[in-house]
Amino acid sequence: PAASYANDTTKANAANAQTGTSSMQGQSGMTTHTTKAGAAVSDAAITTKVKAKFAADKAVSATNIHVDTDNGVVKLTGTAKSQDEAMKAADIAKATEGVASVDNAIQVGSSGTKY
Repeated sequence: PAASYANDTTKANAANAQTGTSSMQGQSGMTTHTTKAGAAVSDAAITTKVKAKFAADKAVSATNIHVDTDNGVVKLTGTAKSQDEAMKAADIAKATEGVASVDNAIQVGSSGTKY
């Protein structure tokens, strides 16, 4: 009911106040996040920015590492050639505007099994 929603919203706003971010869902159903600078960034925009940064960085595979964003949380999956590549991908994602946190689930090793 409404009281429960209000409490959940208040808790979320209190948590966001500590991190300097906020999020809201507009009429279109797209979730946007407000950064400390006050710019609203959608999950789709965050995903696009992270993928573009991967494509521009020769140390990170833009095709083997997958990006998904939900409420400002970026989840990285796929395969990296090395631990360094996986860490670099996470660092790039963390440095992207609008990212609240990064869930790095990248596997290190070959992307396919050879027989």
